[in-house]
Amino acid sequence: MKLNKGIPGNSYQVMKIDLPVRLMRRLEVLGMTGGTSVRVMNTKSRGTMIIKIRGTRFALGKGITENVEVKEAKD
Repeated sequence: MKLNKGIPGNSYQVMKIDLPVRLMRRLEVLGMTGGTSVRVMNTKSRGTMIIKIRGTRFALGKGITENVEVKEAKD
């Protein structure tokens, strides 16, 4: 499933990131790599999402979250 379909409060595991190379590298620097656990904290209007990666909160736009493939993480 795509990250933008995530439910606030649930955790997901990043499977694949399908973005331009520069943007993908930027996400990797921030800690979002394949296999990383991501927790959806909140969703905002127009598709913006607040997520938590490795203890840090980030806001990602719909253009990014709809291109990140995730699966539900087992707690």
